[in-house]
Amino acid sequence: MATLHERKHFRDAIMKALYEATEGNRLLGVTGAKLRDDLQVPEQDLAAACAYLMGEGLITVDWSRGNTPAMVTLTHQGIRLMEAEEEDRG
Repeated sequence: MATLHERKHFRDAIMKALYEATEGNRLLGVTGAKLRDDLQVPEQDLAAACAYLMGEGLITVDWSRGNTPAMVTLTHQGIRLMEAEEEDRG
């Protein structure tokens, strides 16, 4: 199981990857397999990170067998968070 630092890193990486891939569009999503492969996140840690972010209201997840994220999308709240971070970076 991942450390706290790793779990936070995975969550941040997922949010950034989703925001970049969808260009902030709620109608677009990314497959869990693509996130796992692109970010090199172990499947169990990907599922845990997605469950956490979903609990925070930042993403929605369509789950497949074995609690594996099939499709992941940003919520309105998730987009607003990422836009605020982008504005802060300048």
